[in-house]
Amino acid sequence: MPKLLFSKIRFSDIKDLLPNVQRPKRIDIVLSRRMRNNNIWRFGQNLDDETCPSNLHWKTDHKLDLSLEKLLRDKKFRAPFRSFLESEFSEENLDFWLACEDYRSTSDNLKWRAEKIYEEFIRPTAHREINVDHCVREKIQESLKKPSRRCFDEAQKHVYLLMLRDSCPRFLHSDAYLSLKCKSRTQWYI
Repeated sequence: MPKLLFSKIRFSDIKDLLPNVQRPKRIDIVLSRRMRNNNIWRFGQNLDDETCPSNLHWKTDHKLDLSLEKLLRDKKFRAPFRSFLESEFSEENLDFWLACEDYRSTSDNLKWRAEKIYEEFIRPTAHREINVDHCVREKIQESLKKPSRRCFDEAQKHVYLLMLRDSCPRFLHSDAYLSLKCKSRTQWYI
């Protein structure tokens, strides 16, 4: 019975008890949600084709892009992120991104490495095929005749944005990440 009585109380009845609290207006909630969605959309549109995904410094206020960058760079976070992607059957995205980073950093035997990445991740019947457009796939296939360090940039950018919008938000709300975050806060120092 007390729950029923308490649920009938309106904000206007208790606003005198909480002097510093203001009731949020519906329009504020809608506008903040719309701004957050626009920031994500704008982030995807601002990427230039000439910029290298590994050298980008994301200058947005959005929380997820910084978290994904940290997940990809820090080995402490990369292993749990990879196991999370394995549980969702999408670990090939992370592996492709790492293979492209490795490919870009080496200078020896580019043709062999490019063909290996193409056969493993991009070929239409590949065992660990990533989700890229047909036109991107054709551009990469053409660039394999004379590969450069930047031949996989467009596909890598596409995979990065896919992880940014899809995998990373789910990982940040998963039990694996929350327990990892809790462990890092409760480390004992001797």
